[in-house]
Amino acid sequence: MLRKALPTLITACFISLFAAAQQKPQYTQYIFNNLLLNPAVTGIENYTDVKFGYRSQWKGLDGAPVTAYASITAPLGTEFTEGDAAGFLPYGGESPYSRMYTSDYQASAPHHGIGFMVVTDKAGPLDQTNIAATYAYHLGITSKFNLSVGVSAGANHLHLATSELTFENPDDPVLRGIENNKWKPDVGVGIWGYAANYYFGISAQQILPQVQYISTKTDNATLSKAVPHFFATAGMKFYLSDDVMLLPSALLKFIDPTPTSFDINMKLSFRDRFWFGGSYRRNDSFGVLAGFNLNSLVNVSYAYDITTSPLKAVSNGSHELVLGILLNNKYKLTSPQHGW
Repeated sequence: MLRKALPTLITACFISLFAAAQQKPQYTQYIFNNLLLNPAVTGIENYTDVKFGYRSQWKGLDGAPVTAYASITAPLGTEFTEGDAAGFLPYGGESPYSRMYTSDYQASAPHHGIGFMVVTDKAGPLDQTNIAATYAYHLGITSKFNLSVGVSAGANHLHLATSELTFENPDDPVLRGIENNKWKPDVGVGIWGYAANYYFGISAQQILPQVQYISTKTDNATLSKAVPHFFATAGMKFYLSDDVMLLPSALLKFIDPTPTSFDINMKLSFRDRFWFGGSYRRNDSFGVLAGFNLNSLVNVSYAYDITTSPLKAVSNGSHELVLGILLNNKYKLTSPQHGW
């Protein structure tokens, strides 16, 4: 009896973790750290970019997903890091959000970028950890436009905590036969195009075919196959005045066999000091966002999602916090110039 019931129990756990077949964590503030979706942004800024993020999803629901991550990227190439035309403020002090910056913008000097990130995600008795090294090469295609290509390579680990589950017979041989403590290779690729007032990118994650995450030696059950995740994103800057900008952006997600999903974001930014805005995720949530660039070293942002899916009956919403640290910030920039 238990032999037949166990795969059903584990499958139910997977459904709770990978909502709508999404096996990677979702983020409201991916716009604050596009490295989470696309390795081609590695080393895009003129400083070493460090990010720490924490997301508590569907508060109030027992066993709801909790995600945390840390990432770091840095540019390589002295032509870019020591004097790139896009790396310093024009005329010795114009805000990077001013019209003057846009008109004088020059494509970044060709350079490399390297990075690393670790992401942990836990939902109920299931937890997964992903580690990855990233690399990108940035090239000026025209005097105003850059194109970068990137790759990420690492490993993913998924674990089912059977101690958190209750079984009629804890010594059942099926329970002992579960293989759920293995690291599996993980690879992603991406392309990113950017200029002074717009960007766009496409990427793919989890592209290596994996037969299964968790299986049992006794019945060779296949409980969850890894599926590729494809993303397309774009954003623009619109100047309402020299000090105020409107920053719309969008994200498309393609994860077979589920329907195409999308996120839409809109932010108002006041010079390079603070911003606020809202987001909408199809059939899932509305969100409010706000962020502060405290100085040339630290920035912080927060998002709250209001659940609109059927989970709204038990969910008190989702909270997400991101802390950014700008190291080796030679030109004392207080906000990213190539991502928003």
